[in-house]
Amino acid sequence: MNGLRLAISWLTVLPIRGPDVVDRTAAGSAIRLAPVVGVLLGTGAAGLLWVLVQAGASAALAGLLAVGGLALATRGMHLDGLADTMDGLGSYGPPERARQIMKSGGAGPFGVAGIVFAIGIPAMSFAALADSGRWFGVVLAVMTGRVAAVLACRASTAAPGTGFGALVAGTQSAFVAVAWSVATVTVAVSAVPDRPWLGPLAVVLALAAAAVLVGHCVRRFGGLSGDVLGAAVETAVALSAVVLSLPG
Repeated sequence: MNGLRLAISWLTVLPIRGPDVVDRTAAGSAIRLAPVVGVLLGTGAAGLLWVLVQAGASAALAGLLAVGGLALATRGMHLDGLADTMDGLGSYGPPERARQIMKSGGAGPFGVAGIVFAIGIPAMSFAALADSGRWFGVVLAVMTGRVAAVLACRASTAAPGTGFGALVAGTQSAFVAVAWSVATVTVAVSAVPDRPWLGPLAVVLALAAAAVLVGHCVRRFGGLSGDVLGAAVETAVALSAVVLSLPG
C-alpha cells in the first residue's frame, strides 16, 4: 500500500500522502504501480471526454480539454520533462552542458515544440476516439504511457546530479517489465473490437518508440533522469493514441 500511496502522490494531484521515508525500495514499488495510476488517470480523462461530448462540445474541443485535464491532474510534470529533454537533445554540447540546459528551468524552442506536439497530437487523437466511440482507447493510451515509465526504469544508470533518477534507475526487473507489457497488450485487444490487432499494435509501437528514446537519452545525458521519464510517458501516450484513433 505504501507503494501505491507513493505512486498516487507522485504522479497525481490527489491529496494522498506517501510514506515518510522514500528510498529506492519505496520508489521502485511506486514505479511498479505507475500503470495502475495510469488507469485511474485514463479513466478520468475518458470520463471527462464523454461528458463534454454528451454536453454538446465538439470532439476537438473535448479532446483538448481532456488533455488539459490530464496535465492538471499530473501537475504538468511529464510535459515539463518532455520539454527539458527536447531542449537537452537539441543542444550540441557534451552531456554536462545538456544536463545544465535541462535544469535551467526555462523552455527553449525544442521544448516548446515538444509541448505543442505533446498536447496537440493526443488532443486530436482523443477527438477521433470520441467520434468513433472508442472510449477505452483513451484509458489504454494513458496506461501505456505509464508502462513506458516502468520499462524506462530498467536502465541501471542514473544521470549525474539527478536525485529522482538515482531513486528509480535500475529498480524494475525484467519480469515486471514483461508482465506489464504483456498485460497491456492483452487488454488492448478489446480497444478496437472490429480490428482486435490494432490495440496491441498501438501498445507495441508506443513502448518501442519510448524505449528507443530512453536508450538514446541515457547515452546522450549519461544516465536516466526524471525528465527522461516524463518524455517517455508523453511519447508513448501520443503514439498509442494516434494508432488507436486510425479509422476503420
